[in-house]
Amino acid sequence: MELTLQVLALEPTSQLLGKEPIISFAILLVVILVIPIIFERLRLPGLVGLVFTGLVLGPSGWNIFQSDSPMINLLSDIGLIYLLFVAGLEVDLEQFRKRKSRAFGFASLTFSVPLLMGILLGLIIGYGWNTSILIGSLFASYTLLAYPIITRLGVVNNEAVTVTIGATIFTDIGAILILAVCVAVGHPGAFSLAKLLTLSGWLTIYSVAVVAGFDWAGKEFFRRSGDDEGNKFLFVLLSVFLAAVGAQLIGVDKIVGAFLVGLAVNEAVGEGPVKEKVVFIGSVLLIPIFFVDLGLLIDLPTFLKNPNTLKLTLLIIVGLIASKLIAAFLTKLLYRYNWREMLTMWSLSLPQVGITLAATLVGYRAELLSTEILHSIIVLMLVTSTLGPFITGRIAVGLTSSLATDPSPTTLSDGDTPETDGAFTIVVPVYNPQTQQYLIEMAALLAHQSKGKIVPLAIATATAHMDAPQLEASLERSERLLTKATAQSRALGVAAESVLRIDDAFAQGISRAAREQKASLILTGWGKRTGLRALLFGNVIDGVLWAAHCPVAVTRLVESPKKIQRILVPVENLTAPILQPVQFAQMLAEANQSHITVLNVCDRRTSSSKIAWRRSHLSLLVSKLALPNTPEIQIIAHENVAQAILQAARLYDLVVLPFIRNRTSPGGLAISDVTTELARQLTCSIVMLGEPQRTQTNVVISNTATSMTSAV
Repeated sequence: MELTLQVLALEPTSQLLGKEPIISFAILLVVILVIPIIFERLRLPGLVGLVFTGLVLGPSGWNIFQSDSPMINLLSDIGLIYLLFVAGLEVDLEQFRKRKSRAFGFASLTFSVPLLMGILLGLIIGYGWNTSILIGSLFASYTLLAYPIITRLGVVNNEAVTVTIGATIFTDIGAILILAVCVAVGHPGAFSLAKLLTLSGWLTIYSVAVVAGFDWAGKEFFRRSGDDEGNKFLFVLLSVFLAAVGAQLIGVDKIVGAFLVGLAVNEAVGEGPVKEKVVFIGSVLLIPIFFVDLGLLIDLPTFLKNPNTLKLTLLIIVGLIASKLIAAFLTKLLYRYNWREMLTMWSLSLPQVGITLAATLVGYRAELLSTEILHSIIVLMLVTSTLGPFITGRIAVGLTSSLATDPSPTTLSDGDTPETDGAFTIVVPVYNPQTQQYLIEMAALLAHQSKGKIVPLAIATATAHMDAPQLEASLERSERLLTKATAQSRALGVAAESVLRIDDAFAQGISRAAREQKASLILTGWGKRTGLRALLFGNVIDGVLWAAHCPVAVTRLVESPKKIQRILVPVENLTAPILQPVQFAQMLAEANQSHITVLNVCDRRTSSSKIAWRRSHLSLLVSKLALPNTPEIQIIAHENVAQAILQAARLYDLVVLPFIRNRTSPGGLAISDVTTELARQLTCSIVMLGEPQRTQTNVVISNTATSMTSAV
């Protein structure tokens, strides 16, 4: 004990903390957990807080962490690789395909104009051609930080927004390739035509091999792995680091390989639990450490004392903002967009976070970019990540959706469900005797209205031996539940065909049985998220929602469904998919002669004319269902969507919510899910309706630092 006290007396606390990896890692975890929350309360992006924390804890502040710490460098490098991998994985191919010609046009302008501006600034300042081109490439890409804002406003399907989203695939690839060439060519004097041609050849071969090879390998491995999410997860991680090693072998930076393999496995991974967990691991741990490490590199005294750095920073910020504005203006002239659409495209293309920061750090480590440039780009990130979403939130309010006249909305009855006899079949998994009564009652009400049938389903989990006592006990329990469910159904006057299935997992068993029964709807009870496995890999409900071929209604019923008289259906976007929750509510309302209110919450700054347009547009969408009793349409202007819905829900017996999956991002933590907040605070009955997961590439947005801008 005395020796320990002597050591502590001789060594400063900051040095002791820096030498203890466990203590350092614990501090990092506290920072990642607490700091983004604090900054979001201050209406600042969480990533700004992470960089600021790195500055405070680094050499310019308390000197607890050192920028050359082996542990932090390792975790930061992994976070850097992950950042670019997720950027490739979440490139929105679907949005790109919708408007690929115009997306290419906007991408060409928003890439080339800032590129030329950056090159010009670099040459004026006195840098060589290689460094100037690299600076220009830092301007060329952009990060869609404001995606949650345009989603909340319901304008994702506006053509100008779709074009801006689709253009990211060109700008990201272009910026990464320029970075690869600049770093590989190296310093002034190391350039030669032969070296450039050799590098271009190897880079072409490598890119084709990674994109084509890992795409094929990923699809084959996922097909053969079945439902083993663990092996799929490991395959994706292995692919990332194999591609990174391959990039270094041909003389380009590892982040090039990470980005390309993200594009390669994009379609194989698709939307599902594997992608959710892959992105989750990086977004909540590794990528935030990268931002903290970035803050450690800031030398604040040098930055403040050097007037040239301040001038350079101002030039870079003004140059970036002006060049993106020029590109958006030229796009307006080319495609005849209005001023509001032009300003929205400009604000969406302003934030410089993901690829910009990654390329800056790579260029700095390769000694192509000076400390002054590093400081300037970090400040540029802080300014644009705050300014861009701020402008978007105020400009995009007046946009209109391009799907306003969509004539063919998808509903519960005419969706993708394969039905041969036209019967509306409701599969009801039974497991909890305490909730079974209300579940069967709701299924009976829906079956009466649709003239369908109920299929009570019990899953007995399989073991290694079919004669194991555990399986026998599970079968007996399942048979008792099915007998009770069948009796309840018949007492309610509804046809019931019970199914007992032996399967290795509940979620897969429910999804497979529903497919075999040609189910139109899966009606299940509420699942609790408890334990580490549930937090990381979800519960049974998550598995069913990801794998089901038909809509899934997850219920939390506080009273008998027969007593429901007032139903509230909050809708987020004014697009055709909102009609499924409305139709579900209508089926239940007709059985009970209930009243339905369709609620849309818009931004509090929305004008009265815009509110009137939203009301008429929502009425038009609902009218497509040809419902016998037209629901009430209500529009509320409020700054907090969840709070507005909670206040309105006090007068209702049931709230029907759309199931909105958490979306993660290469820039930070998961999006603040309004549905999750409502489910936690609502005291009335809840039905959460999830749409079937599409099998085609339906990738959510790339480069969305979601929760970090949720408060903007």
